[in-house]
Amino acid sequence: MGATSGISALTLLQCFSKSHTLSLSPFRTLPRLKCSFSSSINFNISFAPPKPKPKPDLDSQPDPSNDPDGPLLIPWIVRGEDGNLKLQSEPPPSLLKAIATAQTGTKKDRNQTKTTAATTKPQKLRATAPPHHSKAARRFYNQNIKESSGARLSKVLAASGVASRRSCEELIFEGKVTVNGSVCNTPQTRVDPAKDVIYVNGNRLPKRQPQKVYLALNKPKGYICSSGENESKSVTSLFDDYLKTWGKKHPGVPTPRLFTVGRLDVATTGLIIVTNDGDFAQKLSHPSSNLSKEYIATVDGLVYKRHLIAISEGTTIEGVHCVPDGVELLPRQADMQRARIRIVVHEGRKHEVRELVKSAGLEIHSLKRVRIGGFRLPPDLGLGKYIELNPTNLNALGWKS
Repeated sequence: MGATSGISALTLLQCFSKSHTLSLSPFRTLPRLKCSFSSSINFNISFAPPKPKPKPDLDSQPDPSNDPDGPLLIPWIVRGEDGNLKLQSEPPPSLLKAIATAQTGTKKDRNQTKTTAATTKPQKLRATAPPHHSKAARRFYNQNIKESSGARLSKVLAASGVASRRSCEELIFEGKVTVNGSVCNTPQTRVDPAKDVIYVNGNRLPKRQPQKVYLALNKPKGYICSSGENESKSVTSLFDDYLKTWGKKHPGVPTPRLFTVGRLDVATTGLIIVTNDGDFAQKLSHPSSNLSKEYIATVDGLVYKRHLIAISEGTTIEGVHCVPDGVELLPRQADMQRARIRIVVHEGRKHEVRELVKSAGLEIHSLKRVRIGGFRLPPDLGLGKYIELNPTNLNALGWKS
């Protein structure tokens, strides 16, 4: 400012009268001034417009080759299809897809998501989809951890009629079962008969499995509830005619292996369920089903009130005190000389009803089971006869087919 103060006002008026433009070239710090003079004492001073800055080209990208240090490389460590780690210069496609998916959400959707999250009560997080892992990790998970759609090998063999579940496990342990050409020694191996090639003792297992069979039998006296060889007759022998006609009714389907649900001793008659469905049998015979069972005990001698009280108080069987659900003396029938007692139990321990009657000082002449859960033995079903259970009967037994 000291240099500019040396210019007199007279010099400026002479410049304005000649309509010349004053350019102070020696003073580079001052901007260029354009001055004009008029009759009035008003000054019109304006600055020259600044030079426009070049607009950057959005479409053009910097050439990495011009960089003296070379192009910038970001290493990415990814797992290849063979399961090995490798180094590449491009991000994995899954990351690019995730970024593109995250950027497609609109502002309205984000606001709606925030509103929903604010109004919804916090809940425990539950996995709705398996996490994204490498192909090798997914293969290991599917082969060793995740249960496939097939069934256990021992269960498939038993359902195909090879033998009982335990006998099938023994065959597997002995190396007599092959799956897809390899000997399998693990009963828990999950297989699919429709896809896997299974051989047992050199015989090919059929691809089709027999359908589930549910039968109600009026067991006669003298038969045991076992499929093994024994001196007494087996209950399953009463279904020989049924199994012989199976091939005609179901061509191409193997004959089912039938077994009883629970047991009745050789001297007890009445209702017993026969099936080839292992899950159904386990459900009905397990104590958690809490199915009541009704028996009619025909006893020798006279029955008094003290006998009924003694039965209702229960008895100890194998260290467990068993108490019946109900005890009732039935009216005497004209064609029967002996008294009948209706006893309802739900635990179903071995010889439980016989032990209850014996503890009361009575002797059983005959014992018959007439009901399991909500299913009652049809009164017109003769000894040794059976009927197929329909969905209504199965629901009465607490099974939803």
